[in-house]
Amino acid sequence: MRKIRILIADDHAIIREGLRQLLNAQPDMEVIGEAEDGCQAMEFAKTHHPDVIVLDIGMPGLSGLDVISLIRETLPSARMVVLSMHAKESYVHQALASGAIGYVLKASPSSDIIEAIRAAYRGEYFLSSKIRADVIGSYVRSREKTPAPKGYELLTEREQQVFRLVVEGNSTARIADILCVSAKTVEKHRTSVMNKLGIHDRLELLKYAIKIGVADPDLWEG
Repeated sequence: MRKIRILIADDHAIIREGLRQLLNAQPDMEVIGEAEDGCQAMEFAKTHHPDVIVLDIGMPGLSGLDVISLIRETLPSARMVVLSMHAKESYVHQALASGAIGYVLKASPSSDIIEAIRAAYRGEYFLSSKIRADVIGSYVRSREKTPAPKGYELLTEREQQVFRLVVEGNSTARIADILCVSAKTVEKHRTSVMNKLGIHDRLELLKYAIKIGVADPDLWEG
């Protein structure tokens, strides 16, 4: 039987260790690697092509949302499951919109993450039992509707990536390195983001990100 090859990305070693032991004990699962930040997760995924990536949202370097979005571009076959302490519906929606297929709370029974990984491997959505069951339904319905775009929804996918990376405090050079583009291209996207949102400095951008649920002070502090 072919085992599900899993990458664990979390900045807490004790979480990674516990997950590795739990998942390796399953007859159909194998943890092939661990990462303590978003950049490590990206590099490992590109090299080893895991079937499922289990990752936290709040990690150093690149947030889980950025990792999800970027891996979806470079490795579309990988399925991603968020394992987070944050239960706010806005975080769940952001994770799903970025490309995650599962969202499990760290306070959930261990059976949830096992079921989520198996579901993700089959290409099925899974939400923690502690999250309201209608969240996926409301997310899917919202994606099916096509209202006139406004605010954050006006941004292209690349602009949304730049938006999040700027909010997280990354420099232009760092963003260019992460996205594998030139600094000039990053500045072009950044200017477009500011113009579309009618915002002209990073502090206002951060306030806006918190307002719409893309960023949260506690979340980005890990």
